[in-house]
Amino acid sequence: MYLTFSKEIKNIPFIDSFLDKKVVYYSKNILPSEIEGVIGWGQKKTAEKARKFAQKYNIPYISLEDGFICSYGLRVKGCPPLSLIVDPVGIYYDATRPSLIENLINRGEFNNKLLNEAEKALKLLLQYNISKFNYQPNADISSLKGRRKRRVLLIDQTFNDLSVLLGMADKKTFLNMFNDALMENPDADIYVKIHPDVLCGKKKGYLSDIVIEKENVYLITQDVNPISLLKFFDKVYTVSSQMGFEALILGKNVICYGMPFYAGWGLTEDKIECPRRTKKAELIEIFYAAYIAYCIYINPVTGKKGTIFDVINFILKQKEMAEKIGKFNYYCVDFHLARKKFIKPYLKTEKNNVYFVESKSLSDIVLAKNSVLVVWGSKGRRNLFEKLKKDTPVYTLEDGFIRSVGLGSEFIPPMSIVIDKRGIYYDPTEESELEYILNNYEFNEEEISKAEMIRKLIVENNVTKYNVEILKPLVRPSQTKKIILIPGQVEDDEAVILGGENIKSNLELLETVRIKNPDSFIIYKPHPDVLSKNRRGDKAFKKIRELSDHIETDANIISCIAISDEIHTLTSLSGFDALIRGKKVFTYGAAFYGGWGLTQDELNLPRRKRKLNLYQLIAGVLLIYPVYYDWKLKGFVDCEAVINRIIEERTNINLKIKSKLPKIFKKIVNYFNFLTRNI
Repeated sequence: MYLTFSKEIKNIPFIDSFLDKKVVYYSKNILPSEIEGVIGWGQKKTAEKARKFAQKYNIPYISLEDGFICSYGLRVKGCPPLSLIVDPVGIYYDATRPSLIENLINRGEFNNKLLNEAEKALKLLLQYNISKFNYQPNADISSLKGRRKRRVLLIDQTFNDLSVLLGMADKKTFLNMFNDALMENPDADIYVKIHPDVLCGKKKGYLSDIVIEKENVYLITQDVNPISLLKFFDKVYTVSSQMGFEALILGKNVICYGMPFYAGWGLTEDKIECPRRTKKAELIEIFYAAYIAYCIYINPVTGKKGTIFDVINFILKQKEMAEKIGKFNYYCVDFHLARKKFIKPYLKTEKNNVYFVESKSLSDIVLAKNSVLVVWGSKGRRNLFEKLKKDTPVYTLEDGFIRSVGLGSEFIPPMSIVIDKRGIYYDPTEESELEYILNNYEFNEEEISKAEMIRKLIVENNVTKYNVEILKPLVRPSQTKKIILIPGQVEDDEAVILGGENIKSNLELLETVRIKNPDSFIIYKPHPDVLSKNRRGDKAFKKIRELSDHIETDANIISCIAISDEIHTLTSLSGFDALIRGKKVFTYGAAFYGGWGLTQDELNLPRRKRKLNLYQLIAGVLLIYPVYYDWKLKGFVDCEAVINRIIEERTNINLKIKSKLPKIFKKIVNYFNFLTRNI
C-alpha cells in the first residue's frame, strides 16, 4: 500500500493500476508499518509533507510526474494522465542528484528487441507529431514571419519552474542563451517559443520579459504542436525543456544551457557538465530509457497497465475525431438544458464552435461558414424542417445503444451517442445512417473479429443500455409452456409512434401476441423509465396484467431474456439484446435490427436489401454507427472501452452499497431500539 498526502494524486484515474498498489490518502488511523512507500509530486513544495513523513519513518519516498506523452488535452483542463513517471531514486528534471532515468542510461542495459520497440514508437511519434500534450494544431510555415533561409529556435520556460532551478539554471542563464544565439547566428532568423502557460496568462516566462521583437527576432505566440514546429528549424537553444529532446529526435542541433535528462550523454552541445553522466549514449537508447522504461502507461481501453502504443492509439483516435468533427460549426437547436451540459465534448474541438439556439430565432441568425444544424431526435428534426433553409445540413442526435450506468431521464450523461446525417435509426419513414451502413458497408475481418469479442464481453458481463436494474437469476416459470418475453416501451416515445405502424401501445402488442400464442407463458417487463416514474406508464395496465402470466418489475431485462424462449417486441432495444444472446426474436414494428434475416418480422421493410449475419449486424450497430466518449478519460474511445467503463462503474457502485450495509443495519437496529424504548 502506498500513502499520499495529495488528494490530486489519490484522485488520478487508474492510479492503483499505474502503481500496482492500492493508494490511500493520509489518515491518522494508518500505521507506518502498513506503508510500503510514500508518493508525491517530484520535488515540488506540495510534496514536502510526504517527503518528511517518509524520512521520519524510514519509508521510501517515490516521485511522481506526468509522463513525456501525457494526454491529448491539458491536465489543467481536467484531462487525466495516460502515463506517469514513477521514480524511487530522484526525478528526471533534478540534475543535482541521481534519478532512475539517469541510472538506466548509465547502466546501458539495452538489447535489440528493446531498441526495435523504441524505434517503432519513435517512428509513430514523428509521423503523427505526438508530444506531451496533443490538442494543438500543427504549425504552419506561413506563420513564421522571417524570410532568411536559416531559422533558429529558442525555447522559453515558466519562471522558477523546478526543471529550470534543479536543472542548474536561473534567469541569467536565459539571458546568456539569448545573447549567444544572436551572436552565433548572424545570418539566421531567431524565433522565441513562448510557453503555453505564459500565453494563457497563468505564469510568467523568462524570455518573454527579455526579448523585444526587432529585425530577425520574432516571438512565436501561437499554441501549436511542438514537433510540427521544430521541423522548420535548423538549430534549437534550450535550458531544460522537453522540446529540446523532441528537437534531438528530429535530428536537430541542440544546445543546452541547463542540464535536462537528455544532456551530458554526448548528443547535445552542453554549457555545463554533470560528472555522474559517464556514458556516451545513442539517441535511441535515451529514447527507450525515457519514453518506455521510465514511464508507466495505462491502457485507455481496459483501464489496466498498458504500453506506449496503447496511449499513442488513444491520442490518434482523438486527433482523428478532432479532424472529423472539427470540420463544421454546430448550431444545436432547441436543446434541453441537461443535454447542453453533455453534448459539447462530442462536438467541440479546437477548430470549431458549438452554439445553442432556439428554432424561433433561426431566421435571424447568420450561420457561420461550414455550419450544420443539430437536433435531438426525430421530433426535433421534424419541427426544424418546417423552418429550415434547404441548403443547410441537419444532423440528428440520439443516445447510443450502450449508454451509461443510469437512466437518461435522470440526466446521467451518455457514454455514447449517434450522429445521423440522414435520419435517425428508429424512424422508418426515411433511410437512416445506420440503415445505409447495414445495406452497403463492406465489413472486414478485423471488424467481424472485434464484433465477436464485443458480443462475448456484453454477454459475459450482462451489459445493457442503462445497466441500472438488479441482475438476479430467475426461475423458469414453466417447464412445459413456451416462455415469451414482451419488453414494454414508453408509449409516447418516437420509436413507438414512428416504428409501430398499426400497433401503437404495449397493450395492443400484448393482445396481438396473446392471440398468436394462446397457450404460451407471457412475461411482461415494463420499461425502466416507466418503473422509475420518469416517463408516462401504461394507461391500460390493468388489462395488461390480465393478459400477462407474469409482470416482472425487479429483475434486469437480461435475467428475463435468459429464461425466455422468444422475445416479441415492436422496436425495443431488448430485441437486439436478445439476438446477441442467441434468442428467437419476433418484431411487430420497424425495429432497426429487423429485416436483415435474423428476426421474424411482421412488417415488410423493402429498403433493407441485404441478409446479414449476427456479427455483421453487431459491427454496424455497435462499432461503426455510434460515437463513444469516456467521461473519465475526457476523450473519444471505442465500444470496448465504454463496456469496460460500465463494468467498472457498476462494480464500484455495488462495492459502495456493500460497504454501507453494516451502517444501514446499525441505524435500523438503533431506530428499532428507540421505538421499543418509547412503547
